Amino acid sequence: MWTEKNNQLYRKFEFKDFSEAFAFMTRVALIAEKMNHHPLWTNVYNKVEIWLSTHDAGNIVTEKDRKLADKIDALL
Repeated sequence: MWTEKNNQLYRKFEFKDFSEAFAFMTRVALIAEKMNHHPLWTNVYNKVEIWLSTHDAGNIVTEKDRKLADKIDALL
């Protein structure tokens, strides 16, 4: 579930292992590149954390972030 805090959408994902987490990040990267909307994210072993905001709009949450979040959710 995405939460909105400090002008960002945030979600933490947990996978079976590093390979699954990295595969997920690769799929997210392909979508983000097509949308020209790149997330701030971290990965430690099987955990991926993603923060979304629109830099061009002054680092706030916009419809662009919500669309990317929906596309990320659809990968699960």
